[in-house]
Amino acid sequence: MHRILTFSDHLRLIDERSAAFRAAVAAAPSLDLQVPTHPELTLFDLVQHVGMGRRKSAAIVAAGPADAPPEKSAWEGGMGAPREREALLAWWTESVEQLTSTLREAGPDRGCWTWWDDSPSPQTSGAWARRQVPEIAVHTYDAQLTVGAPQPLPEEVALDGFDDCQFTLCATTVAWPHDPAVVDYHATEGRSWRLRLSQDGAQVAHLTPGAGEDPGTADACARGTASDLVLFFYGRIPLDSLRFEGDRRIFDQLAAWDPSV
Repeated sequence: MHRILTFSDHLRLIDERSAAFRAAVAAAPSLDLQVPTHPELTLFDLVQHVGMGRRKSAAIVAAGPADAPPEKSAWEGGMGAPREREALLAWWTESVEQLTSTLREAGPDRGCWTWWDDSPSPQTSGAWARRQVPEIAVHTYDAQLTVGAPQPLPEEVALDGFDDCQFTLCATTVAWPHDPAVVDYHATEGRSWRLRLSQDGAQVAHLTPGAGEDPGTADACARGTASDLVLFFYGRIPLDSLRFEGDRRIFDQLAAWDPSV
């Protein structure tokens, strides 16, 4: 049985992954390095993008229940990140502190605007805290890759992060526009997920051995470490990096599907 992470765990992991992100940026020989996973961005651009994202998330949580996110002026401050390295690192640290202090003040149950209202994930500050962890972790991988020292996502980050990706980013009531399909994901650490795609949308469930779900009934499945599953989900590594079985077209269709359109 895997431990379910708490709000405090998510705050701890935000701090840990943010520190790893900072370390990668601090070690870079230049802030003008091109980010391999985002060729249109330099390392400086990546820091600014991720830092602004944390500030925006903090403003959303601070605003509480709302029908829309706050205006840009509530989190951008009218200026971007400083370009000098030490000032940029201080700005990054301040961005993360804004996020974590806002989350701590809110606690896990404050109602907030979210863009995932069509999913099973709650519209709360606790859900925002959880969502931050894989976001920062994957961008930490981006920064580490840029400086030539990529590391897998830590196990607890990756397992909880992939679970969040499935239930928050995949699950929807928007009709699947292709033939119905069942997709299974298996982490080598011992957790599995089943995604059912149909006219009823995308429904996610945990696959538990011996619970009556036959893994052989999936139209496609992918196996790998939880870290690799997350990195595949975010488009950082190809499907061929995983052990794959079944109809490859389904993964291509999933990658191209935008339920919001």
